[in-house]
Amino acid sequence: MLEYSRGASRGHATWPPVTLLVLAICGLAIVADGYDVVIYGAVIPSLLHESGWGLTPAGAGLIGSVALVGMLIGATTVGTLTDTWGRRKMLVVCLTWFSVMTGLCATATSPEMFGLLRFLSGLGLGGVLPTASALSGEYSHPRARNLVFAIIFSGFPVGGIVAALAGMSVIPRFGWQGMFLLGLLPVVLLVPVALKFLPESMVFLQAKGRHAEAEQTARHWNITLEGTPNERTPSARSQAANGPDGMSPVKTLLSGHHIVATLCFLAMSCLCLFMIYGYNTWLPEIMRRAGYSSGSALGFLLMFNFGAVVGQLLISLAADRIGSKPIIVTTCLLAAAAVVLLSLRLPTAVLYGAVALGGVGAMGTQTFLLAYISKYYPARVGATAMGWALGFGRIGSMLAPPLLGLIIGAGLAYQWNFYALAVPGVIGAALIGLVPRAAHDPSPVGYPRAEGTAHTLPEPT
Repeated sequence: MLEYSRGASRGHATWPPVTLLVLAICGLAIVADGYDVVIYGAVIPSLLHESGWGLTPAGAGLIGSVALVGMLIGATTVGTLTDTWGRRKMLVVCLTWFSVMTGLCATATSPEMFGLLRFLSGLGLGGVLPTASALSGEYSHPRARNLVFAIIFSGFPVGGIVAALAGMSVIPRFGWQGMFLLGLLPVVLLVPVALKFLPESMVFLQAKGRHAEAEQTARHWNITLEGTPNERTPSARSQAANGPDGMSPVKTLLSGHHIVATLCFLAMSCLCLFMIYGYNTWLPEIMRRAGYSSGSALGFLLMFNFGAVVGQLLISLAADRIGSKPIIVTTCLLAAAAVVLLSLRLPTAVLYGAVALGGVGAMGTQTFLLAYISKYYPARVGATAMGWALGFGRIGSMLAPPLLGLIIGAGLAYQWNFYALAVPGVIGAALIGLVPRAAHDPSPVGYPRAEGTAHTLPEPT
């Protein structure tokens, strides 16, 4: 992870080349992730008019839910496998899988075939975020962890913006199939780069007793490993893989030391994704029902994502200085306050500002929550923890569109949709306060432990 330079007693963090490389590759992977998630919304109007399909809006919604189920399974399963098989390997596998499955969606000849391919792509798609998050976190310094997560997770709304802009030119010329063919770009452009340059996590290698590989990686990137014995007994290596008490990553998350925090993190991720998907799915329609034109309504959605990108980067600087907890409380309440403002009859410029704050609050909370998770648990279970948080969070993403749709269909005032989005922010602020102090004590800077509880990158030479 991002580390102090040797002899830097004043404590200024440096950005070694290996960190920048990992952030670039993982950030681009998340851009591809964001693109793949958003393209479905961009092609729904075309799919509803596809000749011979007879797809209804309810059927289109079902296909969207099927893809999210795949992402839920992928996030929880791949996140756990990442702590067993390695971050680098699983990220490459997930990128390849979802990119190929996305490309194959262009060949679908029926809604059933299309839905199956979207489910299969979701399996890989769900694994990208926890894997890229774990690897980025392990190659970043704890003092800059929130900034690192803000940088890479800005890729998600950037990917969504790319999808929206691409849809404006690709769909009229090449049809909806062209959008999915563009989904092949990661396997063509990004996977070869990752295979050649992306390093494996040294914490993972040490935790698995693969010290020779860890030392080779350190030599390649001109960093120094310290405090790691070269020889360990088989029993010690087994203990390193499963933790001090011989527990697997999943058992560690549910152990007495971590169970309260784990439940709070899972619930908070559900609430965050409920807000994010509620905004992205229904904000244009809600604002249209509030009396705004279709163009203005889409402008609100763009402002939501733009605010998320800019706001996350700015707030991350404060989060790395004062800690994750107070920042997460702030972003939760900010998300709640923003949607309350949207329910009022205010000048349009003020409402645009409120939407931008909503993007900062909703997406910022998810970003800083994952950064907090990456620091809270031992590094050897980091990918499992983030995979579970993102996987269970998909429950919130699946609930938001139909629940808000029911409110709209019930004929209630449009303000009730905003109230439904405000409640998760208030609950999230309360939940983060229930998270106890971390049970483990990370190793000092530059001394990664073999059992995998270190949260630092060895010092650069």
